[in-house]
Amino acid sequence: MEAGPGMRVVQGGVTAARGFSAAGVSAGIKSKKLDLALVVSDRPATIAGVFTTNRIQGATVKLCRERLAAGTSRGVVVNSGNANACTGLQGQADARQMARLLAEGIGCDERQVLVCSTGTIGIPLPMEKIARGIAAAVPLLAPDGGEIASRAIMTTDTVNKQCAVEESIGGHVVRVGGMAKGAGMIEPHMATLLGFITTDAAVRQDALQACLKRAVDLSFNRVTVDGDQSCNDTILLFANGASGGPMLDAGHPEWPRFVDAVERVCRELAMGIVKDGEGATKFVTVNVRGAASDGDADMAARAISRSLLVKTSWYGGDPNWGRVIDAVGYSGAQVQEEAVEIAYDGLLAFQAGRPVIHSRLSELEAVLRQPSFTLSVDLHLGSGQAVMYTCDCSEAYVKINSEYMT
Repeated sequence: MEAGPGMRVVQGGVTAARGFSAAGVSAGIKSKKLDLALVVSDRPATIAGVFTTNRIQGATVKLCRERLAAGTSRGVVVNSGNANACTGLQGQADARQMARLLAEGIGCDERQVLVCSTGTIGIPLPMEKIARGIAAAVPLLAPDGGEIASRAIMTTDTVNKQCAVEESIGGHVVRVGGMAKGAGMIEPHMATLLGFITTDAAVRQDALQACLKRAVDLSFNRVTVDGDQSCNDTILLFANGASGGPMLDAGHPEWPRFVDAVERVCRELAMGIVKDGEGATKFVTVNVRGAASDGDADMAARAISRSLLVKTSWYGGDPNWGRVIDAVGYSGAQVQEEAVEIAYDGLLAFQAGRPVIHSRLSELEAVLRQPSFTLSVDLHLGSGQAVMYTCDCSEAYVKINSEYMT
């Protein structure tokens, strides 16, 4: 990950920021795999959150939404392998019990603890295992625990996702770090993902919430793997002020530096999710410009990025502009066929209502053999623009999702 001027990449992930510790253990939810993580601040941290827009929501999402109103939190307990969604009143009681167990372990009010779950929908949580897991994890909380925690939240992920940066703000070194999980059921407007961002900056809650919402819109809400949207998606941002720096809000002259740091961490985590998409072999950036409005560009970019026909052609190495323009046509965006240009890494495949592909087919096929490339679509109707990050779709995706349980 590249950092901007004055910003430096550091190690530590979600525990890079001062005052945070983490742990990860195998509680037995998944057979012999890490499946329970803790992230804890040594002091109450200002909290912000963004959640799934799915109308069906897991018990943990409901609990986090409720507790966000308190304004501060000491930390979060996360289990993987079981979503605790569509589990009724028992699921809600189980989520609260998880919070209570961690609160008892770290000595705080249970209302200061948040809970997240990810995995299979509709199966009750194995609370005896989870209780033992939390009891085992609390003594393991450590400032260098970010790595193991990031692995404990994985489901079908093949690699863990974590990153951190530091920036000088108000004469103090401020760190922002994070971890995330997600590989399938990934759709913009949140996906089947969990993300946890920490910072040792001091930030007012309204400003922190606005910062997170913007960062998510520019990152996690710009990715898609398969067009499916989960009922457990949660991104939490904790700011505990341990850096000793000034209280930040939108009026502070160095506020943009903090916002940029949060956005960079979120963007890196979001791109990591797409690169690790279930069965994915290619990372694709979809740029749409020249639309009648930004909204039109967004609709077109999302339609292309979701299209199974487009995604499978990428997997097969076929620069099939016909599938791309078809997706633009049904996206809802204004479009004039003769005005559209389609290019892969700058090589035109379609222009002025006619294919260019036949004269440069081998060059375009070479582009699609790369592990990453950019698809550009210019509608030549205005100044609207949008970007999406997506991947191809292979037979491995079908295999994973026909077999995966926990």
